[in-house]
Amino acid sequence: MGKKKESRPYLERDVSWMYFNRRVLQEACKDSVPLLERLNFLGIYSNNLDEFFRVRVASQNRIAEWDGKAGLKEARHAADVVKQLNRINNRYVRDFELAVRQVNSALADSNIHIISDVEADEEQKQFIRDYYQDKIDGFIVPIWLSAVRHLDYETDEKIYLAVKACRQTESGKNVFDYAYFSLPVRNCGRFVRLPDKNGSAYIMYIDDVVRCCLPKVFEGNCFTSFSAFTFKFTRDAEMEIDNDQRAGFLQKIAKALKTRRKGEPLRFIYDEEMPDDLVRRVLGKLDLGDRDTVIRGGRYQNHKDLMRFPSFGDSSLRYPPLPPIRRSSMEAPGSLLERIVRQDRFLHVPYHSFDSFIRVLHEAATSRNVKSIKITLYRLAKESKVVRALIAAARNGKKVTVVIELLARFDEESNIQWSQKLEDAGVKVIFGVEGLKVHSKVLHIGTKRGSDIACISTGNFHEGNAKAYTDCILMTSCARIVDEVGKVFDFIEKPYAQIRFKELLVSPNDMKSHFISLINTEIRNKKNGKPAYIKIKINHITDPVMVDKLYEAVYAGVEVDLSVRGNCSLVTDKLPENCHMRINGIIDRYLEHSRIFVFAAGGAEKVYLGSADWMPRNLDNRIEVVTPVYDPAIKQEMKRIVEYALRDVRQGRVVDGTGRNLPWTCDDPLDTGSQEALYSYYKGLEEKECMYDVSMF
Repeated sequence: MGKKKESRPYLERDVSWMYFNRRVLQEACKDSVPLLERLNFLGIYSNNLDEFFRVRVASQNRIAEWDGKAGLKEARHAADVVKQLNRINNRYVRDFELAVRQVNSALADSNIHIISDVEADEEQKQFIRDYYQDKIDGFIVPIWLSAVRHLDYETDEKIYLAVKACRQTESGKNVFDYAYFSLPVRNCGRFVRLPDKNGSAYIMYIDDVVRCCLPKVFEGNCFTSFSAFTFKFTRDAEMEIDNDQRAGFLQKIAKALKTRRKGEPLRFIYDEEMPDDLVRRVLGKLDLGDRDTVIRGGRYQNHKDLMRFPSFGDSSLRYPPLPPIRRSSMEAPGSLLERIVRQDRFLHVPYHSFDSFIRVLHEAATSRNVKSIKITLYRLAKESKVVRALIAAARNGKKVTVVIELLARFDEESNIQWSQKLEDAGVKVIFGVEGLKVHSKVLHIGTKRGSDIACISTGNFHEGNAKAYTDCILMTSCARIVDEVGKVFDFIEKPYAQIRFKELLVSPNDMKSHFISLINTEIRNKKNGKPAYIKIKINHITDPVMVDKLYEAVYAGVEVDLSVRGNCSLVTDKLPENCHMRINGIIDRYLEHSRIFVFAAGGAEKVYLGSADWMPRNLDNRIEVVTPVYDPAIKQEMKRIVEYALRDVRQGRVVDGTGRNLPWTCDDPLDTGSQEALYSYYKGLEEKECMYDVSMF
């Protein structure tokens, strides 16, 4: 018999996210990672944390503020979560500062020195003064703290210097004035490279460049000395609370409280050397509440800028390049659309070149046999080749329909601009579905004669993402899949129409129930002595129903192996010894993003790929698409991706709900990380295919 439901633990989603981000920080601490890549991981960690506070902590704070009787339990729970998050964050802040110091020390050992204003010699100070005069002067205008009531007009995207300036009265008494200003990072960058000396490179934060030139900044004010300290703050992002919470009632709470918390600061980080009188004056302008976060940090804030640290032309400081592989089966002369009709194709970016997908769109835009193109777009590149192909298709007389999700977090402005250009070109633009975020990644190409074609992806049709995220794109003419992809667009246009899907798993229709059915089949097969296992590669698992169903499967004896990059609410630390559930979390040069599902199905393996994670928002409140994979060769490739992830002992960490993030172990480890192994495999496969092609002539 299975365990009682109450005995199955559930790790709070936001706590599990903190453990995930900790894995990013652990990667920055590895001596085996090239130095500039370690700096990049520090920047990613910091940027992740900023977004987390803007959205997730802000949402929990809104719920915690609720004072009505209905929802009191949820408000108390949210308050407890915020306290727990702050405790974890306070621990991690010290670890982060230590990691920064360690990387800076390692840079110095490589003759790259990050120096402060007090460490600069006179020659360097002269360079700094000249640099300020040429590049910075005019971008900085101090604001007296006594002149403003609140920092309402300041954005949390910037980094600030708070200045305590001293002047003497005629009687010789010291009088202090207090000011602040934002640093012109957008105009001048965060780092200034000073002239090399004795074979060493020297870098200075713009913070310290400005510190050196404070007399120039305050020229004419008769100050005799200055002290300046960085600070930053994080605002509520004004997003509606993520609709993956436990009840619809919380949505009402979020709406009711949004006017109270609209854009208000909720986190303040400052240099711990900042004097108390200056801290009080800055804090007084932010109006933080009891649940908000105040952190004494190091000398520098906004560490996300480390992602743009100067390069020095030394290849050993970066990962060895892995140029995207151009698949000969996709790049050969002739019609790519016709080749897809003859046999399914797949791409695994960034290992494979995303240009092959662009080629599909280009051919569809110009082919006289193509009559229509329908596509869902969640995020778009700044200079989108995808959009250019769609505009060309519309001008060539194709019927083009584009579904653009305007609520793609932090990409809303870009998506609106592209939608206007598409509409101007005659494209039918659909702005998502009210109440349902369109997160699916699908393309449908309708033809005048012959088979239609569909592409189903695990990630965005985005040139930039395709260089940094691992995603799979299935290209098929299988009628039972292609026809249902067409129905997905019907559903988007008429979301309340009764449309049934037999092949595709589509949320919010029946994806969750279909996945539950697949797991139930594994449980039943295990009891009947048939092969039973579940292997999944996914970003997040937090849906309580799916979490409980996986527990049910492992208690029934089903082997469950998962590769989960981010949030994971499963707790495996104290499962009985006869229960097999292992979870690997991989952080590497690329962001693991593909979602692949493998079920034993009693020996007739079933493989799926698609856009959906197992979170309530994906399964209940978004339009997502997961497709079965039928082509035998592509099924094997999808299985290989999952298996390599489960064999990655170099980059993997044990995800068990404790936050320890111990190194991953397995019986059959890869010699390298899974990403490097996949690239080598694909490269070798391509070389064999090229040799085969040559031998044909």
